[in-house]
Amino acid sequence: MKKIFSLFEFSTDVNYRIEVLAGITVAMALVPEALAFAIIAGLSPLTGLYAAFVVGLVAAVMGGRPGMISGATGAIAVIIISLALSHGPEYVFATVVLAGIFQLIAGALKLGKLMRLVPHSVIFGFVNGLAIIIFMSQLNEFKNPAGEWLTGPALYILLGLVLMTMLIIWGLPKITTALPPSLAAILIIFGIVTFFGIDTRTVGDIASIQGGFPPFHIPQVPFTMATFMLILPYAAIMAAVGLIESLLTLNIIDEITETRGRSNKEAIAQGTANVMSGFFSGMGGCAMLGQSLINVSSGSRTRISGIVAALMLLVFIMFGAGVIELLPMAALTGLMIMVAIGTFEWASLKTFNKMPKSDIIVMVLVTLVTVILHNLALAVIIGVIIAALVFAWDNAKRIRARKRWDEDGAKHYEIYGPLFFGSVSVFNDKFDVLNDPDDVVINFKESRVVDMSAIEALNKLTERYHKVGKRVHLTHLSKDCRKLLRNADAIIEVNIVEDPTYKLVVDAV
Repeated sequence: MKKIFSLFEFSTDVNYRIEVLAGITVAMALVPEALAFAIIAGLSPLTGLYAAFVVGLVAAVMGGRPGMISGATGAIAVIIISLALSHGPEYVFATVVLAGIFQLIAGALKLGKLMRLVPHSVIFGFVNGLAIIIFMSQLNEFKNPAGEWLTGPALYILLGLVLMTMLIIWGLPKITTALPPSLAAILIIFGIVTFFGIDTRTVGDIASIQGGFPPFHIPQVPFTMATFMLILPYAAIMAAVGLIESLLTLNIIDEITETRGRSNKEAIAQGTANVMSGFFSGMGGCAMLGQSLINVSSGSRTRISGIVAALMLLVFIMFGAGVIELLPMAALTGLMIMVAIGTFEWASLKTFNKMPKSDIIVMVLVTLVTVILHNLALAVIIGVIIAALVFAWDNAKRIRARKRWDEDGAKHYEIYGPLFFGSVSVFNDKFDVLNDPDDVVINFKESRVVDMSAIEALNKLTERYHKVGKRVHLTHLSKDCRKLLRNADAIIEVNIVEDPTYKLVVDAV
């Protein structure tokens, strides 16, 4: 019987100790982020923790990428701020459910394969922008509640603890791999702060994480068309942002682990997770690149760590709030700075003199949009559009026509490159209608008729030849090109004269 979840594939070589320890590390790092994102969105801190638990657990069990971590994210928080402030949390929960339904539909329609259209330059820009955001968000820890930069002993203590955390994470793997370096760093810094009674900011200073099991309830909103139209745009944006961020994270973890995830399965898992999050008082979420990198760098390669992280988060909420609230933020800040350093594609800086200028522009633009607007979906969409336009422009310039005459006096145009809306103008310039002989053969053996603009170009070209009493023959049209011409027959008439001498497969006038 085919195994559904690799979690239950006990025949594989799984290091359960590493998986469990990685999950505990991720759970500790999830707490302050979930709290911060909920507060940013204007919601109760527990809504962020509940979302991290529900989304993390469901995505870990059902997702298409073992080792990937999901939870409440800043990208989702930014989307729902205005809705939360104007209409309250119940409308947010309804929005999360609707967004999950959209993601389920996307997964059922197998739209995950569209991520193949995302160029590497866009992925570089996305990753670099996210790394900068992660780093910049940690700078808030160096400010006091009034928003002013720390000075004096408070700054030196925090800076020392952060640097010590980073040093442990960097140096411990060179000594031993018995314990994930991130978890070791958190525990060591926690021990130092507790033993010496160091006065520094802790998780509890952000908000209390004490709570119970996520309560199930149907969002208390009017089930009317007005409500639907109100939450629809928020849900659509949330679904798009969540899927884009999740599938890009999946691709990045694929590269790191040299394995391949399943994008459509991940889309269904994210949709299911958000639907359940909305019904269990969560703010929704998606895959988290930073936490996923912590997990993978800790040695995890299966679903176990994600499940452990989610369950440990629930344990923290229900039973361990008092201990977790004592964790020094300096340790978690140092951990996230190391994640930012590891996330940034430093190799991309070496490509500035090697990659095409268009790819460099796309990469930098995606990075800037990500950093400035914190809108990951918009950054990726802009990058894909620009990359597509550059690709179209480059292909438009590459269309060629080699000319020759045969023994019967007919002139042959052998076309190279795709004929589409971008190359139509260059294509038309290749022909000398007035000076060509009575028979003209256009050979598409090395070309393709791609779209309606191409069909219209053929229509106008054959009309020009027809007006001066000359005949045009199309040869070596592929099956898809002939089908395209037949489908467009009701709209555009392609004036082609069939001549048996050339043994052509064409449509006659």
